[in-house]
Parts: sequence; C-alpha cells; structure tokens
Amino acid sequence: MTDIHPTAIINPGAELGDGVQIGPYCCVDGDVSLGDGVRLISHVVISGKTTIGPNTHIYPFSSIGFQPQDLKYNGEPSELVIGANNILREHVTMNPGTAGGLMKTQVGNNCLFMVGAHVAHDCVVGNHVILANNATLGGHVEIQDYAILGGLSAVHQFCRVGCHAMVGGMSGIENDVIPYGSVTGNRARLAGLNIVGLRRRGFSRTEVTALRKAYRLLFAEEGTLGERLDDVAEMYKDNAPVMDIVEFIRSDSARAICQPNAEHGA
Repeated sequence: MTDIHPTAIINPGAELGDGVQIGPYCCVDGDVSLGDGVRLISHVVISGKTTIGPNTHIYPFSSIGFQPQDLKYNGEPSELVIGANNILREHVTMNPGTAGGLMKTQVGNNCLFMVGAHVAHDCVVGNHVILANNATLGGHVEIQDYAILGGLSAVHQFCRVGCHAMVGGMSGIENDVIPYGSVTGNRARLAGLNIVGLRRRGFSRTEVTALRKAYRLLFAEEGTLGERLDDVAEMYKDNAPVMDIVEFIRSDSARAICQPNAEHGA
C-alpha cells in the first residue's frame, strides 16, 4: 500500500506503484509515474512527463521534471525517465528532453546524485554513476556506466564521459573524456587512468597493465592520433577494456577528445 502524508498534493492522474511513500509537502503532477517502493522524503516536487523507477529515493527540495532551461523549448511533450534504485539527495534538479535533442532525458539504475547535482535536458546517464555535490551536466551530455564526477565539476553540453572515468572536483569538462580516464583542472586535461577506480571494481593486474600500455601508445608524440588509434586497435583487438577506449574515440561526437598536459603525457 502507498503511504501519503496528508500535506502532500498528488494529482489524481499520477500513477503510484506498490509501497510508494510520499512525505510532507510533496507535489506530484498528473503525468508522473512512480514505480514500486519509490520514496519522496519531503518537499519534493515532480512535474512533466516523468517516470521514476522502483526503489528510487528522492530527498527534500529536489525539483524533478520541470521544463528544460533551454530558450528553444516550446512546450513539446518530452520526457524524463529515471531508472531503479537511484538516490537523489537534497536540491537535485533534472529536466526532460527537447525537440532539438532526444525528446528524452534518461537516467539509468543504481546512481547517486549528491546535494545540488543537476542533469540538464537530453542527457543520457548510465548505471552506477555518481555525481558529487553540485556537479552539473549541460544539455545533451552522455555519462557512461560507473563514471564519477567530483564536487562542483561541470560538463559542457554535447560532451561525453566514458565508462569508469573519474572527473576531479571543480573541473570543467569541455572535451570528451575517454573510458577509464582521470581528468582534472579548470579546463580539464587527462591526468592518466582512473587506476583507483579500476582496482575497486575488480579489474585484474593484467587488464590494468594493458590499459596503461594502450594509454601510453594512444597519447605518444609519434604520428597522428588516428594512426596511433589504428595501431592500438590492432594490438589489443581481443582486449575488451582497451577496445572500449578505441570505440569511444572512433564514435561520432560534437566534441574533441580530452588530451593530457605535457606533464601528464604518455
């Protein structure tokens, strides 16, 4: 059974799954769907065509599903889809898509969005992603599985952050971050691989060694990036983590690839 506090305002058209808990002073609009076990702690406001998956918990003063912060938005019936088992802490904001993008903002499963994190229109966020306090995604950003964004970091619109990548706190991302990469800085540059994250997630010594060798080859001074990419693809064609990086770089993107500084080179 649902548990709805008497001060909450729930539109009769909203869909509420089994075991939903809605705390004091929450507001839920009619096009909203809350999966089984969703919990709104208090003072949460959810609007628009928004779907929230099972067992997601949303903390006070979060604003979810309101129209995008995009002057080109013209009231199109875009969506916000949030997966299962996510935690959205206080003051998190998420917006739906636009006609200029996917018409949908998509958040995966098992993610943590800390205080003040923002997910803009048309973003695609994978599974097991962490946005620390006040991390911000511009429109059309893609964040792949297991990526971590440090506090007060910001990702420029249309950028991609690859799987298992680590973005340091207060970093500004204006180019794509390769899978397994570690970046930091006001205009972030690659500082190597996210070795700590790889070890925590059980990557073997052999896999980490191969990634290190491939990284050095990719960002060496000899030849062009395209030539080095072809060489790495041939040498490591049977190595899945390395090929994650190769395929990421080869994919179409509106942004360049984030490069190392000289001191963080190959």
